[in-house]
Amino acid sequence: MIFEKTPIEGLLIIKPTVFEDERGHFFESYQKQRFKENGIDVEFVQDNQSLSQKNVLRGLHFQQPPFAQAKLIRVIKGAVIDVAVDIRKNSPTYGKHCLIELSEYNKILFYIPAGFAHGFLTLEDNTIFTYKCSNYFNKQAEGALLWNDEQLAINWDVSNPILSEKDKMSVAFTDFISPF
Repeated sequence: MIFEKTPIEGLLIIKPTVFEDERGHFFESYQKQRFKENGIDVEFVQDNQSLSQKNVLRGLHFQQPPFAQAKLIRVIKGAVIDVAVDIRKNSPTYGKHCLIELSEYNKILFYIPAGFAHGFLTLEDNTIFTYKCSNYFNKQAEGALLWNDEQLAINWDVSNPILSEKDKMSVAFTDFISPF
């Protein structure tokens, strides 16, 4: 596995070693000791998976402390544009984001520590998206930022995504008070 730092402290891109032959492929998507050696020393307690059609946008979601979650994200089938926004108020990159394409083809994993809002846009029908979480989901602790907030300036490269009612009503970044 190759662990690459991003311009935002804590966000890591993980490229697994993939073994391919005429039968298909094999790779480790998680190995606790290797992750720990590369600064990811969290216990994952919950795995989540979603299936979405093309142009579904989910996010930008987060869990407020003490239910904040680190996430290890990957795509099993299809492709997404994945975005993490730094919402740690004392961070030098507060309000900045990292955008990456994750797919069944590139097999890249994305590690997002607690203190980030997260969202993704599906690029293909029947995209299967999965992620490990370091804390349990708590309905009362959930929060969300507007996916198309002008101040965040995320280039999703989509004009009319399919959104949940909750995501249509999320908070603008200018009105956001960070709990981190």
